[in-house]
Amino acid sequence: MLDDVLARLGVDAPGALAVVLSAVGIYLAFLLMVRLLGQRVLSRLSTFDAVVAVMLGAVAGRAVLGDTPTLAAGVLGLGTLFALEAGFGRLRSGIRVSALMNNRAVLLMAGDRVLEANLRRVHVVEAELFGALRAAGVRHPAEIACVVFEASGTISVLRRGTPLDPRLLAGVRDGHLVPRELLAVTPPDAAPPRPPGR
Repeated sequence: MLDDVLARLGVDAPGALAVVLSAVGIYLAFLLMVRLLGQRVLSRLSTFDAVVAVMLGAVAGRAVLGDTPTLAAGVLGLGTLFALEAGFGRLRSGIRVSALMNNRAVLLMAGDRVLEANLRRVHVVEAELFGALRAAGVRHPAEIACVVFEASGTISVLRRGTPLDPRLLAGVRDGHLVPRELLAVTPPDAAPPRPPGR
């Protein structure tokens, strides 16, 4: 009986290889799908999105562990996924690889103008955009300098008032559409001009 229990908890060499290869395949497939579908899949989940995420987890787990999941196969699958994440995390630190693997941030609003094409690009509807504005305490579009859909799937709202440092928009798709009057002309660390006569 003990032998039967241990056999059910363990995994043989061909099974272990199948688990590792399945984990690698699922990880790469997930990376590719996120890259193709955009960062929208990483943003805050609606109820429907949460259901889909649970279903994706179930499908991925079944694909990695096979027909008869065991403790050893589960530990091996998790270990493989963590190792892949650590390895790809080091690769992402390089600028070129990071550009290939990560989606760019996208401008959703330039001043009070909503960029409809960019909303469609990142699969965000206007109701979600307005929800993010309300969460940021915005009461009128005239308060907005720009809104950015970040690579992480979050929405950043920058207000008017202090001019924006253009460096904050570096790498943001369509960042050049932010009105020039909302941008800082001189770098904030520049020394103030000297008074005349000194």
